[in-house]
Amino acid sequence: MKIRRGRTADAQAIGRVHVETWQATYAGLLPDAMLVRMSEARQAAYWQRSLADPREARGIFVAEDDDMGVVGFGSCGPVRDPPDGLNGTEQRVGEVYTLYVEPDFQNRGLGRRLLDAMFRQLRADGFDTAVLWMLARNPTRFFYEGMGGDPAGSRTDRFSGTDVEEVAYAWRDLDAPLVRRRLAPEEEG
Repeated sequence: MKIRRGRTADAQAIGRVHVETWQATYAGLLPDAMLVRMSEARQAAYWQRSLADPREARGIFVAEDDDMGVVGFGSCGPVRDPPDGLNGTEQRVGEVYTLYVEPDFQNRGLGRRLLDAMFRQLRADGFDTAVLWMLARNPTRFFYEGMGGDPAGSRTDRFSGTDVEEVAYAWRDLDAPLVRRRLAPEEEG
């Protein structure tokens, strides 16, 4: 398994992983009709445009298996909507926009390695802090807590006419190594 920068040739595979992981992860959390309407072709077109833009492409990484090809991806860049917990800070804030690994390839360290690659990129781009927004009921929040993310805010977003609570996690020292910390039993779920 290797982590590398995404290339335009990866757009189709990233689109496939994007749809598969959303449908697997967000079933019961987001409207079913929205998840069913997701299209690999539309997602691939979106990622094709992103990968063709050098400013965006620098923050797109993939996890690649020698036999299966792209099995995960992540993207990062400047923060779009800083959480209240970071307002008024002097730090430059970046954001992890996406981080998805196919279910069959989870729990192998790929998420941590993708997150590490994005943090290194954000740091190289001059950011001190990173945030990541996610659905509040998403069980993968424990992964981010385990990777040292601290709750930094919340908001309500609208998906296909349904209000959904989101939470932000923040990492205030992008130079710190990502070491999985031991969660308390009540956090392990």
